[in-house]
Amino acid sequence: MGKCGIILLLLAAFAGFIGFKVKNALFEVPELPKLEDTWWGPRDPSREDKAITPFKINVAEDVLKDLKHRLDIIKPFTPALQGTKQDYGMHPDLLQKIINHWKNKYDWREREKFLNQYPQFTVSVQGLRIHYIHIKPKNVGNKKVIPMLLLHGWPGSVREFYEAIPHLSKPQEDFVFELIIPSLPGYGFSEAAVKPGLGAAQMAQLFKNFMDRLGFQKYYIQGGDWGAIIVQHMAQLFPEKLIGVHSNMCFVNTPLSNMITWFGAFFPSLVVTSDDEASKVYPLACKYSYILQETGYMHLQASKPDTIGFALKDNPAGLAAYIIEKFSTWTNKDYRDRLDGGLQEKFTYEQLLDNIMIYHVTGSITTSVRLYAESFNKAQMSMGLSNVPVTVPSGCARQTHELNVPLEKTLRLQYHNLVHLKDYEAGHFAFLEIPKVMSEDVIEFVKTVEKMPKENIKSEL
Repeated sequence: MGKCGIILLLLAAFAGFIGFKVKNALFEVPELPKLEDTWWGPRDPSREDKAITPFKINVAEDVLKDLKHRLDIIKPFTPALQGTKQDYGMHPDLLQKIINHWKNKYDWREREKFLNQYPQFTVSVQGLRIHYIHIKPKNVGNKKVIPMLLLHGWPGSVREFYEAIPHLSKPQEDFVFELIIPSLPGYGFSEAAVKPGLGAAQMAQLFKNFMDRLGFQKYYIQGGDWGAIIVQHMAQLFPEKLIGVHSNMCFVNTPLSNMITWFGAFFPSLVVTSDDEASKVYPLACKYSYILQETGYMHLQASKPDTIGFALKDNPAGLAAYIIEKFSTWTNKDYRDRLDGGLQEKFTYEQLLDNIMIYHVTGSITTSVRLYAESFNKAQMSMGLSNVPVTVPSGCARQTHELNVPLEKTLRLQYHNLVHLKDYEAGHFAFLEIPKVMSEDVIEFVKTVEKMPKENIKSEL
């Protein structure tokens, strides 16, 4: 063989090697990671109290007096630059209006009664006392009782579901939900891990064990924000436990899905299903610019969570500004250009301050933001879960004003059994913004799955 033949042979071998690597990167499904039942809590594992304990929110009066003092001594805010609205973060006039409402109109003891209206409990799982709301249906008759686990995210809490609970707990023609709504570990009234490593994948395992502890063998799951990531991981890791998974932030991040999305930037007609979908996803430059504007917090929380925790834990005004800002611009990016942040278009100050109070009175802001550092790291990424498909029956609700709206084509690459997909004019906090609509979406999804032949569901598992 001459020199030319050798060179051609080497080039062919190199091209074959590159092709093999590209094929693996685009299509290979990695093995599922084997997660240990890590003990995350501060107590001795041999003395774990497995009892389910009734729980009521009852904040000590000293905590409320301290909060009042801190709100009373706030120094004047730095004036905004001329002509700005929410461009540089929350406008000081808007924050002052919220603080005045907090001091003069917001009544925690009344709000405490509101938050305690549903039965709450705690139970120990992997060393952590997990707080949860548990609503069991009454007088069900011949209706099928369907367990539904609902998971919130950051900067939310179980408060996001309160307006949806009456809609979700309403009996349907053939079934009624049994609702289980926990606070994520390190959020609100749930204990936080005392050692590193409790990321989204480990939380998926913890909530599988949580449902086992409560006696549920098969159930539906629903999530948004971090809750969406956790329920996706539950569907990937423990499909045998699930009847179906619903998400209002279906997440896709694979090399192939990204390639298709980028390809659509040049030839959108080849990847979109409608002009309406095209307007939600493209032009990519504008969408990515918006994401960059809104996700500076993510880099900070993924790299230095405790630093921002120190800044916010004993600073109620700062905590309110940091969190409530997200309920403005994540609900609709156009609210950035309004002095009032558009907040009362979709929410009440009581709703927003309830959520802030849950973080403040429990001192959980630091432990909540650690979830970013525990999930955006080499150990989590090396699991390859983003390349593992979801095979259980799945439902996705897409919101027009969500920070990132995935294409249907890429969703179907991740969710192999996507039986329900609908779009809504809403933002990131969909269950708080449009509780009735989101509840109806979940109910419609469950009705679809319940009508599916059981052998088909099993074959997908």
